[in-house]
Amino acid sequence: MNQSYKKSVVIIGGGPAGLGTALMLAKRGWQDITVIEQRPSADYYEPDKSFSYQIDGRGQKLTDFLEITSKLADLSVPNTDFYFTLIQKDGTRKTTKLPIADSKRKTAYWLPRASFVQLLYQEIQQHWQDTIQILFNTECVEIQQIRENLKIITQSQAQEKQTWIPTLIVGGDGLNSIVRQTLHQMSDQSNSFEMQKFPSPSSGLKYKVLTLPPQFPLSEQEGDVAQSTMAYGIRSSFKGRKKAISLGLLPFKNPHTPRTANIITYPDHQIWQLETKEEVKQFFKQAFPQLPLEKIISTEEIARFTSSGGGTFPIPQYCSGLYQIWGKPENNQGTAVILLGDAVHCFPPDIGQGVNSALEDIYIFQEILAETQDNLSQALPRYQNLRQPDIKALIRLVQISYPWQYNQDTLRKRLWSINFFLRLLLNRLLPFLFNPHSFLLIQNHELSYSEILDKSNRTTQVLSMLGGLAILTLLLKLLN
Repeated sequence: MNQSYKKSVVIIGGGPAGLGTALMLAKRGWQDITVIEQRPSADYYEPDKSFSYQIDGRGQKLTDFLEITSKLADLSVPNTDFYFTLIQKDGTRKTTKLPIADSKRKTAYWLPRASFVQLLYQEIQQHWQDTIQILFNTECVEIQQIRENLKIITQSQAQEKQTWIPTLIVGGDGLNSIVRQTLHQMSDQSNSFEMQKFPSPSSGLKYKVLTLPPQFPLSEQEGDVAQSTMAYGIRSSFKGRKKAISLGLLPFKNPHTPRTANIITYPDHQIWQLETKEEVKQFFKQAFPQLPLEKIISTEEIARFTSSGGGTFPIPQYCSGLYQIWGKPENNQGTAVILLGDAVHCFPPDIGQGVNSALEDIYIFQEILAETQDNLSQALPRYQNLRQPDIKALIRLVQISYPWQYNQDTLRKRLWSINFFLRLLLNRLLPFLFNPHSFLLIQNHELSYSEILDKSNRTTQVLSMLGGLAILTLLLKLLN
């Protein structure tokens, strides 16, 4: 590594992107790395952010580099052992094993977001305490330009302010990134750092998380409890778009970890109109008569759920600018800035690529740093040129791959299913002409997002031509 780069790095955001970047840079020999994080601790539990990750082969490029994939596996449920139980409103159940469409696919691992963040944090604590400093309960409040440098101003929960003039700033602070917003303000007329937004059928859906006890009872029968490694879908007795509801639970490895049930609906659903604890309690009691809810949902959880505003699936979006450089950081006479993860590309969770694309960002950045001997003035333009097409393709894949999985529209979900299985069948019959559906192609981590979109578009073109020929043939027959 170029010794001149053993200078300060400030990473805004201590989620997977921020901690992953800190570990990557530390392993490359960088020093004096500071991570700024608003949360009070790495294991801080946020009910409405207690979703699960599936770390696939794309994300494992980074965990392999950091040599923590085996630790990841120990904390997770592998997708090869993914079992799903559907519980109907009358209590009947059906358990199925998630089919593995590609047996050669690298094993993916399911684990809670908090567990993955804690894994990265523990790796820092065990091996990189002298190199990486994490400031919890601290936020970046302003970024100022001082000649050829940028100055970061942070403020702790105790109102203590600190300033930093680093060689490298990493924006890993999510959709509302202050780093990206500052770059946009500094770029005058350019819109490189303004998010470009694209429609999706799943955008705008609202979600809330209901926290359930570990191994909660599924019925009044003794010993009939939920298995931690089992995924569940629990259907309500209600009908209609504004009232029907489901509880979705993903698998956890740790049997002592509280379970989280996801509720995803349109914004005009009745559940968002409930204002009191009693209204929420009665709604759940009527919706899920098959469950012993009084033994499952505590009074405290009902109160927390009632007061929670939940969250909203974002619009698929990205910005074309991934970096900016002031001065000559390679000579320690300037500041370089790079954006990673949700700070540069954000979208609904339809295809499970949020965390994986962020981890791949970091891995690709690492590869380019290795090629350029950590020269930021060379590395960042190359990173942008390489990553931009994939980010644009990723956003398009989010739009088309599986946006109807939340039961928003039964007809359109069925049409999607027909398209999915048609492509799968044609691929097996004529693999040289047809590719599988993009939802399956995404699981192949050896393909870039651009390559996946190209394959999907080529199959669409062939299907369109064949459909056109079929219609033309039918019209000729009718005319004759």
